[in-house]
Amino acid sequence: MESSAVIHDLKVQVNNRQILSIALPITLAILIPQINMLTNSIFLGRLSNEALGNAGITGVFYLIFAVAGNGLNNALQTVFSRYAGSGDTDMFKTILSQGIRTCIQFSIVCILFTWLIAPFIMKAVAEPAAYPEEMSFLRIRIIGLPFLYLFQMGNAFLVASLNSRYLMIGFIVEALVNVLFDYLLIFGKAGFPQLGFNGAAVASVIAEFSGMIVVYAVLFGTGLKKKYKLLENFRYHRETSRQILNVSIPLVTQYIISVTTWLIFFLLIESKGIMAKSISNVMRNVFGLVGVFVWALASTSNAMVSNLVGQRREDKVLEAITRISYWSVGLCAFTCLLLNLFPHLFFRLFGQDEVFIRESIPVVRVVSLGLLFMSIANIWLNGVTGTGKTRVNLIIEVVAITLYLVYTWIFMKVNYISLAMAWSNEFIYWTSIFVMAFWYLKSGRGESAKSPG
Repeated sequence: MESSAVIHDLKVQVNNRQILSIALPITLAILIPQINMLTNSIFLGRLSNEALGNAGITGVFYLIFAVAGNGLNNALQTVFSRYAGSGDTDMFKTILSQGIRTCIQFSIVCILFTWLIAPFIMKAVAEPAAYPEEMSFLRIRIIGLPFLYLFQMGNAFLVASLNSRYLMIGFIVEALVNVLFDYLLIFGKAGFPQLGFNGAAVASVIAEFSGMIVVYAVLFGTGLKKKYKLLENFRYHRETSRQILNVSIPLVTQYIISVTTWLIFFLLIESKGIMAKSISNVMRNVFGLVGVFVWALASTSNAMVSNLVGQRREDKVLEAITRISYWSVGLCAFTCLLLNLFPHLFFRLFGQDEVFIRESIPVVRVVSLGLLFMSIANIWLNGVTGTGKTRVNLIIEVVAITLYLVYTWIFMKVNYISLAMAWSNEFIYWTSIFVMAFWYLKSGRGESAKSPG
């Protein structure tokens, strides 16, 4: 196993084989946590309709911090890939150690925020009957954040060093642990305490800890730790930390703004009743599951563009993004087609009645169209990330979010027509993302990126 991990040439080529060799393992890796969230929703849906609805709010709240870590992950991946493309792999050990330092510090801030400040926010906006249960869940769930961030740091290195085939090991372990402890702790099986809604939170924390342990065991077991001298020195390195922060701060801000806006959307849905909350939580799972290919190919776009810039082959960037876009749209269309041909099979997983299914089908039709818009926009947006110009990402995000919020307010508060119409806000968001990212990259402005910072 150790010798198979040694890849000497880390310069990517722009062809379908290279795209799939990076994207397919990432797809499997991303699929596993989506299965985790789906499993949580399935078990909670069988616990009660209220638990399924509350899982939507708490899930999106935690997602704010999870995607902040994903922003740091993508930034680290960009910096790793730039050095990989230039052939300077000696920097890998310093980049990983500084990334780990940064993510631990940030996770501590997020935990303190959730425990000390979030209760005031949630109490002001959540339904009074749901607040105690939702806040209790979040206090437990947030404890898993450091494990998730450390897991993401290891994964960023595996993708950038073209070892993404090892990603699935940690995710498979995490998924199995999550499913097992969901069953044991939500319902109190095999002598375990019956924790109900909080059981899903405890199970997720245990699963994230397991995933973290496995990914670093992979670094040791494959010989990658020895080859690149990883995890040996965690002393502060000012220049590398500055590079990581320069790339990551706009990305983290972008992701937090994006998901916070989604949280606002879910809070607005709270006023529409339990049915609307429950359906919207299921739609969150649809976005996660059907979007697996899109997010994997978006990560591939980031890694390949950054690697090409590191090679000084900026002329190949648009070709790479275009090829990846074809794969993204095709795979997303296929999964959306299956979902829309057999919606009853999917919705019955959540243990809901025929009324729930009938109300959900128009919403899933609209969400499927939104996913097709996302399938191309996300590739181009991550192409911008790969150039290292993450401040441009932030500008794009702010403009798109502004349009999204105006549209959402109109069709949720001013003129509410239906839940399906409310979910059509995804068209506005992803169309504006694509137009701005496409224009930026086509204009050639991204070609000026010269350094990882």
